[in-house]
Amino acid sequence: MPKVIFESKTAPPQIVEAPEGGSLADLCDAVNAPIPFSCRSANCGTCRIEVLEGAELLLPPQDDELDVLDIFMVAPPRFRLACQSQMKAGLSTLRVKAIDEEE
Repeated sequence: MPKVIFESKTAPPQIVEAPEGGSLADLCDAVNAPIPFSCRSANCGTCRIEVLEGAELLLPPQDDELDVLDIFMVAPPRFRLACQSQMKAGLSTLRVKAIDEEE
């Protein structure tokens, strides 16, 4: 079964089984993953994530996501917005963590 690993500085990694493709935001909601959300429409950048493994397993970002990432001077494939990220079918392992503003 495909899996997503959510990493955090304040908790052990959270490993969850993932459906074959679909919205990363929906998966975050379903498992209460440690990724913060606000607008959910590629406007605020609150849900920026660093992709630690498996960036190629996400569908390419769309223009709205790229515009927000550009504001924060980060770029795919290493950085994405969780609210806009779509997992490809056949996903194996994806490891992500929220970007900490204080790092």
